[in-house]
Amino acid sequence: MRKFYCAIVLMAILYLNHIPQTRAQMPFDEIMMPKGEICFAGIYENGKWNQYWEGDYLRENANIGTLTRQMFMPMVAMGLTKKINIIASLPYISTEASGGTQVGQSGIQDLNVSMKVDWLQHRVGSGRILFLTNTHFSTPVGTYLSDYMPFSIGAGAPEVGVRGIGGYKMDNGLVFRMAAAYLWRGQTEIERDYYYKNGSVYSTFMNVPNALNIHGAIGYCTLENRLRLEATYMSLNCLSGDDIRAYNRPQPTNKMEVSQIGFWTQYYIKADRGFGAIAYLNHTITGRNMGKATAIGLGLTYQFKAY
Repeated sequence: MRKFYCAIVLMAILYLNHIPQTRAQMPFDEIMMPKGEICFAGIYENGKWNQYWEGDYLRENANIGTLTRQMFMPMVAMGLTKKINIIASLPYISTEASGGTQVGQSGIQDLNVSMKVDWLQHRVGSGRILFLTNTHFSTPVGTYLSDYMPFSIGAGAPEVGVRGIGGYKMDNGLVFRMAAAYLWRGQTEIERDYYYKNGSVYSTFMNVPNALNIHGAIGYCTLENRLRLEATYMSLNCLSGDDIRAYNRPQPTNKMEVSQIGFWTQYYIKADRGFGAIAYLNHTITGRNMGKATAIGLGLTYQFKAY
């Protein structure tokens, strides 16, 4: 389920030196929007799972059958300066199950705002070494129940993240990228005054564990940089927390871990500004206290010069 509380895993790569760097970007890629450029994106994702890890034990989800989570996420990225970009997103999420008596949730989740800074681009051999940082802040906007897992649409807690992004972009179109982030999370308020977390706790607040987040990608662009393909990897590991108890439901205090592999592609009608399309697939390969999910996503982007 931790996968469900994170921004979706979309990747992007820089283009050759003679092509304008006018592409949709995400907080964990190495793309920088030029000064005055704005890119709008709308992304739809559909994820499903019918197995979950209770601690590190993978079991069938017989009580609710298959859980489906759908998300529509509008995004905007802007080149504030040549070296500083601002990115914002606000997803709408809905959940439902194929069996059982519990109903899903739907609504606006968390507002996420981040700032990306380009610190280094240095020529080495047949390419360039890149280093950037991204700092983000997210906070719940919608009124949803964070302690209604696995149907909850979010963790219900503020989050501050600091991410380093390194990469090597070759002249032949290959790009290698790695990003690592530390995520600090706050408390979420729940609708009960007692819960169990390695012992009895009498409180209406739960601490959501801090986490480490890793993204990696190997990419290639072709057709005069209008088509980009990437193989991706993502992991998220909480630094504390408890396990789901036997035959019990998860809660925001759980130590959630996930590793995913995926494939991502983006196509641009033109090599510079205008419309583009995104498609991706993510599959969970290992986890702890979360569902073994597979998700597919589709999106549209539009980029233009604002000033």
